[in-house]
Amino acid sequence: MKKHVHYPRIEINTSKLYENAKNVVDYCGSKGITLSGVIKGFNGIPHVAEALGKSGCAHLASSRLEQLVRLRKRMPAFPFMLLRLPMLSELEMMVRHVDISLNSEMEIILQIEQHAEKLGKKHSIVLMLDLGDLREGFYSPEELIEAALHIETNLKHVRLAGIGTNLGCYGSVVPTAENLGALCSVASEIEERIGRKLDFVSGGGTTSIPLLLSDKMPAGINHLRVGEEILLNRDLPDLWGFSLPGLHQDTFTLKAQVIEVKNKPTYPMGELFLDAFGNKPVYQDRGVRRRALLAVGKGDFAMHDKLIPLTEGVEIIGSSSDHLIVDVEDCKEAVKVGDILAFNMYYAPMLYLTASQSVKKVYLKR
Repeated sequence: MKKHVHYPRIEINTSKLYENAKNVVDYCGSKGITLSGVIKGFNGIPHVAEALGKSGCAHLASSRLEQLVRLRKRMPAFPFMLLRLPMLSELEMMVRHVDISLNSEMEIILQIEQHAEKLGKKHSIVLMLDLGDLREGFYSPEELIEAALHIETNLKHVRLAGIGTNLGCYGSVVPTAENLGALCSVASEIEERIGRKLDFVSGGGTTSIPLLLSDKMPAGINHLRVGEEILLNRDLPDLWGFSLPGLHQDTFTLKAQVIEVKNKPTYPMGELFLDAFGNKPVYQDRGVRRRALLAVGKGDFAMHDKLIPLTEGVEIIGSSSDHLIVDVEDCKEAVKVGDILAFNMYYAPMLYLTASQSVKKVYLKR
């Protein structure tokens, strides 16, 4: 092992990410739907964002304005979308660097108009409708329609680009033909009253793709904001029972080094209370087994149960702030101090690992 190699590390295969994005863009395009590639899951790392940008995504999108500002220097002509409703304190910067944003407050929209006028720019917005997930959006369709008419009639520097919704991220509400159909109905009423077609009727993200795959997506939906399906391709096959052909799952790989290997009991000894995070874990007494410690922890990946061991026989037991504890009793080859164990992952560890300053980012191509 070379001494200068840094662990823990997350290896990011930009070629496979490009192929994932291209396949999802092409599939959605065949159904009449354009795609915004969501980059917040990997914290907007420029190397990775550029791979998505080459795939045919209509926009690169993030909930974090600073990620888009950083990217603007490298991709000056690429369209960017802000996913989280903008704060009053960031409007000038947003108008300078972002082409389109999601909105649900007229007070903010009117101030976007003022900033856009001062900067001599046009800014497009998508009005969000809350269809029951209870995060962002107008809860009253009538109120959203009134806002849309006001923007179309009275604002010169803010353009009504469309309407959209978010489902699943907070309230875990499933996108259906019925709730997305309600979004399409509101869009149709707006279009009739303003006398033109909206650019976007944005029907959510990865969790809406099963409707496409089952041919149940309402015809009026023409835009999605997709991250996880492009980045990891785990949720659709593992949680929804759907799959798109040609997508990779080994795009983000955590590699961490073993710092201890011991035979230890599997049930803690002594009076039990709470762990360092205020939780009361449940332990199973399996007798004395071989276990290993790795130099990476919750401070890097947040949720050890969302990591996927790639070494046969490795079983994740738990973690603390700075340690991952794994059972290696059933490994065919003995695990020893200094060995490197690899893990794929679900969404949460990707988000945290790509943000951790303690984790080396390594970019791979084929």
